Amino acid sequence: MSSENGVFRLAARYPALVAGLGAMLCITTLAELDGLDASSLWLMAPFGATMVILFGLPESPLAQPRNIFFGHLLTTLVGLIILTLFGVQPWSLGLAVGLAVSLMLLTDTTHPPAGANPLIVMLGGQDWGFLWSPVALGASLIIVGGLVFHRGTGQRYPVRWW
Repeated sequence: MSSENGVFRLAARYPALVAGLGAMLCITTLAELDGLDASSLWLMAPFGATMVILFGLPESPLAQPRNIFFGHLLTTLVGLIILTLFGVQPWSLGLAVGLAVSLMLLTDTTHPPAGANPLIVMLGGQDWGFLWSPVALGASLIIVGGLVFHRGTGQRYPVRWW
């Protein structure tokens, strides 16, 4: 399709509005899924911050599928392990976030919004099911949403899968 057509022209002229539209559609989809099944959880606050990176800076290394998925997954796992081993203490909260940051950097899966996941896990007293939903399922759906949206607006995404 020509870049003169509809959505392509809009994306080229108003990238901030298009990014906001993508974020709105993605979060709305997750919220709708939340409403369909009360026992299922698809949303968490760091996903809002993920929207900024995925839709506003899609070429950033931090917005790539590997970073979104594994950044969220690994940091949540760290929070669950530290919560299980040590409970919630000021030092254990710091330990969990510090380990999560180090793990993302060591594995080249840095995704800044995921740095909040250990705090959410620990302060919210989440159980191991939280790793599956909302984290793994939600992050996967966010990646698919980003892929469909960016391709539909003529943007290159992802820059790299792994």
